[in-house]
Amino acid sequence: MPLALGFDFGLTRIGIATGQTLTQTATPLTAVVAKNGVPDWDYIATLLDDWKPDIVVVGLPLHEDGSTSEMAELAKRFGKRVQGRFGVQVAFIDEFDSTREAREHLNYRRKASDQCGNLDAAAASVIVERWLGTQHA
Repeated sequence: MPLALGFDFGLTRIGIATGQTLTQTATPLTAVVAKNGVPDWDYIATLLDDWKPDIVVVGLPLHEDGSTSEMAELAKRFGKRVQGRFGVQVAFIDEFDSTREAREHLNYRRKASDQCGNLDAAAASVIVERWLGTQHA
């Protein structure tokens, strides 16, 4: 069953989720701490080795009008580094409002509710599910 690994790029944390193309579902996995958007690459390598995804999906935080934001450029750079370092196929998808959607799903009321990365991982699962939805449309 083909597997996707999704990333919600952030400067301090990067949410990670898995997705199954057969079931069209995603599951929050974890979040990795980042320093100015730079993750622990050894940890990313371990995740990729453990899960062996067929594709990596990186969310692009585009503006509401679809134009590219500064964060979207940083997320693209992250995705290209993942592809270059690990030789995996990388896809990008608009993640507009994914964190809000994840917050609603988790019933989070405030930003301060997410100190352990649960919201980041949930946002990554929203990103993967959006990508999965484009694969059989």
